[in-house]
Amino acid sequence: MQQRKYLITGATGKTGAHTVRHLLQDGHAVRAFVHREDERSEALRKQGAEIVVGELLEHDDVIRAMDGVTGAYLCYPVRPGFIQATAYFADAARRAGVEVVVEMSQISAREDSKSHAARDHWIAERVVDWSGVPAVHIRPTFFSEWMVFPWVRDQIVQEGKITLPYGDGRHAPIAGEDQARLIAAVLANPSEHIGKTYPLFGPVELNQQQIADEIGEVLGRKITYSPSTLEQYRTHLEQYQLPEFMIQHFLAIAIDYQNGIFSGKDGVIREITGQAPQTVGEFIKAHRHVFEQ
Repeated sequence: MQQRKYLITGATGKTGAHTVRHLLQDGHAVRAFVHREDERSEALRKQGAEIVVGELLEHDDVIRAMDGVTGAYLCYPVRPGFIQATAYFADAARRAGVEVVVEMSQISAREDSKSHAARDHWIAERVVDWSGVPAVHIRPTFFSEWMVFPWVRDQIVQEGKITLPYGDGRHAPIAGEDQARLIAAVLANPSEHIGKTYPLFGPVELNQQQIADEIGEVLGRKITYSPSTLEQYRTHLEQYQLPEFMIQHFLAIAIDYQNGIFSGKDGVIREITGQAPQTVGEFIKAHRHVFEQ
């Protein structure tokens, strides 16, 4: 097998760190793009990754990081600036002549989204397409990691309940590790995937009470779903000092969730990687320590 080099942004994050690991294990070289040197970047270095420190909103940083790579993964947090970062990334990818860019979008990305972040993701997809760079877009539903975020996890641990304004909506939570396996597979063998947009889901679609039941079964305690209003949700999120851009996104996609935008189950990851994504129960078992008081 010919060794290739891949640029992974968000390399210490929920999908990036696992993507780095998969590519290295398959014998490829990896350039991990990080914001700063810390214990997480050092762990990647020890695995064999080349560490590059930079910012996606600095054009020169991105050009430098992209030089000499075969393919690249673009992942950007829920914050302003994604369209600008995507333009820089696409330009750098064109200069480097990469075989593929895998771009992390989201299931709620669309032209008429009420979420500023989701609409930015939709436009970012278009920017990559307009650039002419060979690309694959992935659109995950809610990550399984959502359950361990403090504003969800704390109420599970302290009150034995999930409190979200999601009504009777359903989704199949998808773990970052399972997405990373797909990302690595597409980067390494892009030809049949170029130009496609893949929605990513876990294996089983559940409503919030069913998710609570899965969590409760693993933890050995009763967990209930207690729906909240959007106003109550905003107040709750503000207690965690989240930025307004993120809060606006969470409120808008809560309505999307109620309307079925996040629903669906896996028809991609098992087919492409040969391994089914984790169930909620399997994810909670692997992260049980997070829920220990």
